[in-house]
Formats: sequence, structure tokens, C-alpha cells
Amino acid sequence: MEIINIKDNDEFLEEYIRLCSLEWGTLKSDDEMKSYIIDKRKRIHSEDKVISILGLIDNNNKLVGFISLFRYDGDYRRDLTPWYATMYVKKEYRGRGYSKKLNDAILKEASALGYTKVYLKTELENYYEKFGAIFMENLNNEEKLYYIPLND
Repeated sequence: MEIINIKDNDEFLEEYIRLCSLEWGTLKSDDEMKSYIIDKRKRIHSEDKVISILGLIDNNNKLVGFISLFRYDGDYRRDLTPWYATMYVKKEYRGRGYSKKLNDAILKEASALGYTKVYLKTELENYYEKFGAIFMENLNNEEKLYYIPLND
């Protein structure tokens, strides 16, 4: 298993975009998905929202999962940065500790970039606390806001 930066890796970036859309977006036809991927790839490279996208790659060069670091995540609390976002592990790889590998990698990345904490929002109960997340407040959309202090 290897952690790589997939922001500038077209092979894995397209899969990242597709999986994010399926997990957090709306259902799209094949043609809509193709257009969406082209547009999203352009936005990832031209806008400053995405700081980093890390992927966990298995020994067969297959994407296992990914995690991102964004300058902001939605319209909530734009005064806070950076945002820990899009943690995802494919179903067939879940339950093997890969989310911890992704978590550790993105926190190390954020620390190396000079950040002292990262923020995240989630509807999940008692999940991110195992990674050191500390509750801050409830957001208007039923999500909770947390931060994770960086100790590196």
C-alpha cells in the first residue's frame, strides 16, 4: 500500500471525481458524468479550493480510497481553514484500517503545510473522535463541526 498525491494524476483523479459524485452528489447519466468529470477536473486545477488529494493505492496499482484537504468545504464557516474532507474507502477494502492510514497521511500533509489544526463537518456520530476530532458546534444542516489539532 502506498499513499500518493492524486490531484495531478489523471488516472486516479477521474476515479476520485466519479466516486465523490456517486457518494456525495446526485445520480447522473453516463453523458452527464462525462461532462461533470471534465468540468470538475478543470475546477480542481484552476480554483484554489483543493489543497491536496491523497489516494491510497494497493500493490496492484488500484485506488483503495482517498482523502482531501480543502481551503473551505461548502458555505459554512468560511472563516476556518483548512478542511479535512472526502474521506472514502471502497466497500471491498473497509474494515482493514485504511481510513486510519488516510487520516494519518492528510494530517501529516496539513502539518507539513504549516497548519496547526484541520476542520471537518459530518453527520456521523462518534466516528472522527477516534482520530482526535473535537466537537465545536452544530451547523444548520444537521452536520456537526469538529477540529483536529495537529501535533507535529
